[in-house]
Amino acid sequence: MKHIARKRFGQHFLTDTSIIDAIVAVIQPQPGDAMVEIGPGLAALTQPLVERLGHLAVIELDRDLAARLRQHPQLEVIESDVLKVDFGALARRSDGSGGTRLRVVGNLPYNISTPILFHLLDQVDAVHDQHFMLQKEVIDRMVAAPATSDYGRLSVMLQWRYAMENVLFVPPESFDPPPRVDSAIVRMVPLARPPAIDFRVFSELVQTAFSQRRKILRNTLGKWLEARDFAGDFDLQRRAEEVPVTEYVALAQAVP
Repeated sequence: MKHIARKRFGQHFLTDTSIIDAIVAVIQPQPGDAMVEIGPGLAALTQPLVERLGHLAVIELDRDLAARLRQHPQLEVIESDVLKVDFGALARRSDGSGGTRLRVVGNLPYNISTPILFHLLDQVDAVHDQHFMLQKEVIDRMVAAPATSDYGRLSVMLQWRYAMENVLFVPPESFDPPPRVDSAIVRMVPLARPPAIDFRVFSELVQTAFSQRRKILRNTLGKWLEARDFAGDFDLQRRAEEVPVTEYVALAQAVP
């Protein structure tokens, strides 16, 4: 029986075999890799991955799709909202000690892609790399450079912790049903030695800075720093989008 895409789950199923082959080539799955796929759907990407891996864990919220996937003996099906999945626990379970880090892949539901990215950021120590299909404009924001219109909170938060690259364009006609947007594949590799910060402070600082991005920082971040008795040197006569990631990190490290 044909599965009808469910709008509430943001389902768009990949059907273009040439694009699927290109994605697999980008991921380069190797036998024995501890890999987790988010949102396997109708298994268009799942099948070529598991053929190369031998075993694959998949996270699927749709009950009907999860039941289909369980028929495949080489798949471990986790029927859950991905935002509730403990990736650290999955990594520990893969080898019993947590020494193995996960390779995470998936066609992320566009309606909750940003929450998924932040959920994984919170568990990044369990991750070896990530390859995600996302709305192209989201990836443009993720990899954006300072002083561009795409540079924002998402850029800063993710670039602090990952090296990222837009590696493949995916047109709407590659899906059924076709989305109304262009898609792309992003590669995300956690930095081996990320700057040490208080993540809560950093997150609050960046969110405050970009809360009114058209105003100079004196009107937003300036008040936040003043409330924390910050006496250091930081140029507040700029807009949030003009400040490089390294300066946000240094500021977070210097805040009392």
